[in-house]
Amino acid sequence: MNIIYKCRHCGAEIGSIRSDHIEESTLGFDHLTDHERQEMIQSNQEGHIQVMAICENCQETLDKHPEYHQWETFIQ
Repeated sequence: MNIIYKCRHCGAEIGSIRSDHIEESTLGFDHLTDHERQEMIQSNQEGHIQVMAICENCQETLDKHPEYHQWETFIQ
């Protein structure tokens, strides 16, 4: 199973973890609410998990332009 971290704004792959077995608590998923889990974590057809996060470039842009928080995606 792979856990793939992707940026929710630009779609860039941030990183991945390959593991046959990994605990949710190790990744911090146990600290998420049900709503946050639904928004951030998805499984694909191959059984891999995709986690939507924010890459460094998009975070820097959000820091410089806080009004962009109102949009789901701000990359054109």
